[in-house]
Amino acid sequence: MRRAWIFGGLLLASAGGAFAVLGQGSPPPAPVAAPSGAVGVGALGRVEPASRIRRLAPAQEGLRIHRLMVTEGSQVTEGQILAEFQDAGLKDAALAQAEAQLAQAEARLARTRAAGRPSDITAQRARIEALRNAEANARREAERAERLERSGAGAEATAERTRFAANRARAERAEAEAALETLLSPRAEDLALAVAERDAAAAALARARVEADQARLRSPIAGTVLRILVREGERATADGVLEVADLSRLDVVAEIFETDLSRLSIGAMAEVVIPGESRRVAARVREIGWQVRRTVQGSTDPVAAVDARTVEVRLTLAPEAIPLLARRSNMQVQVAIRPAGAP
Repeated sequence: MRRAWIFGGLLLASAGGAFAVLGQGSPPPAPVAAPSGAVGVGALGRVEPASRIRRLAPAQEGLRIHRLMVTEGSQVTEGQILAEFQDAGLKDAALAQAEAQLAQAEARLARTRAAGRPSDITAQRARIEALRNAEANARREAERAERLERSGAGAEATAERTRFAANRARAERAEAEAALETLLSPRAEDLALAVAERDAAAAALARARVEADQARLRSPIAGTVLRILVREGERATADGVLEVADLSRLDVVAEIFETDLSRLSIGAMAEVVIPGESRRVAARVREIGWQVRRTVQGSTDPVAAVDARTVEVRLTLAPEAIPLLARRSNMQVQVAIRPAGAP
């Protein structure tokens, strides 16, 4: 037992000496200092026209393409007709009919406002003058017959007939004057009806114009036709008919991690690495997105982030990059954004 205790003590003593020697020969490493100065941001991005790629579709899904007026690569202007659908002819006929109905309604309104033609008004005034003379003559005959009746020289029946003739002449004259008033100024209800008919025809024409315009596909911007999705004779689907974009200005849309946003600023310079090209292209940060999106990484790297959250940042490419990337929309590139304040 005593030998065992002595042997254990020797082991402890030798271990302590070894620890002391090692402690004196290898001091603990000094902490590594953090790099001074701002750090830039690197990310993957894609090439995209500044106007975005517009996928054009008809107002109503399922319409058959009657005629395509462009091909892939065609240069188009804003408002140019790119395609016609199968109902274009029918909508054009409806538009022509609506235009004719509006013309008829406006003519009826003008006639109602004018009330009567000048010749009708002149004829009516002449008729009124004749009726006034006839009324005056009938009134004199009635007065004469009444005097003869009171003196006993005339018959009561004759006086009664002359009074009736005088009343009838007065009624005819009043009726003619009322007709002249109608010719000179239309009735309010007739005018209101004519105005309502005109407004209804105008509304129908506006609708017909919209429907005729929807029977044609127009370009919302000036640019280039990138891809045609539906050909003549095929039906348009929810995927649209064709894609158009303005290639005169190009962007790079970079996916920046939310933790790197504090190192970005509008106007910061950047360099874009294009696969297969030896030179780098300059770019400038133009827009920083307003929404953080959840991005699921498909990488097989075990240390890669599998639930990253990123923000879209748009960078305007330098003009010299346009000839190089005009036909490379959606191409993946690498982006190196310089820190804020860096030249």
